[in-house]
Amino acid sequence: MWRGDFVHCPSLGQLGILRDHVLEVDKKGFMVYIGPASSPEAETRLNSRASVNRIPPGTFLLPTFYDLHLHAPQFLYQGTGLHLSLMEWLNAYAFKAEERIDSSPILARRVYTRLARRLVEHGTGAVLLFGTIREDTNLILAECMKDAGIRAFVGKLSMDKNSRPTYVEMSAERALSAAASFVDKCRSLESAMDPHERLIEPVLTPRFVPTCSEELLVGLGRLSEERGLRVQSHMAEALDQVEWVRQERGLEDIDVFEQSGLLTSRTVQAHCTFLDPPSFLRLAQKGTAIAHCPLSNAYFSAAPFRLREALNSGVKVGLGTDIAGGYDIDIMSAMRHAVTVSRIREGSRHLECAASGARPNEHKSLSIDWKESLYLATAGGADALGLRAGTGQFIVGAPFDAQCIKVVDEETGRGIGSLDFLDNESAGTSAWSLSEEIVEKWWCLGDSGIASISDQYTPCSIHSRHCHLSRLSFQLLPAGEPYNSGQVSP
Repeated sequence: MWRGDFVHCPSLGQLGILRDHVLEVDKKGFMVYIGPASSPEAETRLNSRASVNRIPPGTFLLPTFYDLHLHAPQFLYQGTGLHLSLMEWLNAYAFKAEERIDSSPILARRVYTRLARRLVEHGTGAVLLFGTIREDTNLILAECMKDAGIRAFVGKLSMDKNSRPTYVEMSAERALSAAASFVDKCRSLESAMDPHERLIEPVLTPRFVPTCSEELLVGLGRLSEERGLRVQSHMAEALDQVEWVRQERGLEDIDVFEQSGLLTSRTVQAHCTFLDPPSFLRLAQKGTAIAHCPLSNAYFSAAPFRLREALNSGVKVGLGTDIAGGYDIDIMSAMRHAVTVSRIREGSRHLECAASGARPNEHKSLSIDWKESLYLATAGGADALGLRAGTGQFIVGAPFDAQCIKVVDEETGRGIGSLDFLDNESAGTSAWSLSEEIVEKWWCLGDSGIASISDQYTPCSIHSRHCHLSRLSFQLLPAGEPYNSGQVSP
């Protein structure tokens, strides 16, 4: 049982601040009660418990983040090689790094263990991962995520053309056989565990249209339908990639995926930068979600993603870091970049209207605000993944999946890290009241680093993230089947 302040986003653009609330979680990780601490029912529940985890003033709980697009092997060279176009970058960096990791289990485990640690440090509770083409390497990836207590959707790459000669599957038939085999092996990792303890799920992962034959794509579509499997890929990402598909197939990306049976309600497509509003309507009808990766789009796409149009069309959208096409593993960064790009788009719209003498329609703004981005990073990401209703929020019946954010030091009354609350510093936390302004300040200025955290959080093993992003241990309870993880020390 927890008592203190909680923050979540019940819907797009809505921020819920639950001040001095009581939250109770059952043994399997579902929230069974949440209400004001002053209510009679809350008092009864508090009195019935021998101990209560108290969230101190200056601290609040927030749902953990969902990263909908991350290339695990590319973490090896994160932060380099961003001067090339997409297709050149793949040949110069991505394929080589992935092949190198596939050839060395020791290196793979080192990279994936460190990746899992960084995800924990940055508040990511669930992640949709691209792996490599080798089955055993992807099982190492799954094991590393599982050991860290992260809910991971792991994709073994399927690609049978247009890659390095030594880093490609020899035929569509062999690629399909390997994909089915990986699904079985990945599921067997946790087959002996109760459903609420399972963390890992396999995902069919055609890299993107240029590296997949028609036979492979159609076969993966059939496999997804027969076994109810999730699908992830890249779609309409960059100008050179889009033109490649047009010249080779005479079609658009979205047409190829749809004809292959790979646009489903279990599909997440990354980027979708070159899709127009009619295409968004097609995705909405299919139930296909989009992973918006604003930072990598700035490097590899010739145009910004039409986020507002996608949302207005009813498409489910979450955020992705796209390591290593994006250099920052922190979803906080993805949120900030998503808002920045949208505001630039809105500014450009006003300039175009001014140039033409038209008056901009204020009801058609292209920008999003910080609260909308926070929804995309939490409940919106969970919804895009098709997880249990309520995941990413603090509501009864949903799995408990939280991170602890400390913005003010309880003893000194000073802000943590780069946060300053100079008007109230002398009062400490004695008159503390969490406000939307404080949450916004954290959203803008919160940075990352390791610091200690009170032992009171350890018994429940929740995911801890201060404004200065300290973490000691955490509990991640994924949608659909909550689970109890072990403690993880950074």
